[in-house]
Amino acid sequence: MPRKAKPKSEPLTRRQIASLKARESARRFKAEFKKAIGTAIVAAFGFLIALVWKDVITEWVSTISASSPVQGKLIEAVLVTLIAVIGIVIVAKVFAEKKE
Repeated sequence: MPRKAKPKSEPLTRRQIASLKARESARRFKAEFKKAIGTAIVAAFGFLIALVWKDVITEWVSTISASSPVQGKLIEAVLVTLIAVIGIVIVAKVFAEKKE
């Protein structure tokens, strides 16, 4: 069976090329903008959560380490650091992009 000849397309004009580039650039900008806004909103919620938990953790650690003021601050700093690091690791694993 003979193949049908494809109709030859006209070459694009400079204006058409510029228009296509502008549309593609606008599409990429819109996608990046949405991603940035989403990240900012998630960060704001994370900051809000951190502020709420700060007082709870501080009270809990102060209750545990009430024996000595110096030891209390040291224990408080170590415990808060450990909790924060564990939280960061968990969040990083949950939101990590899957590699193909």
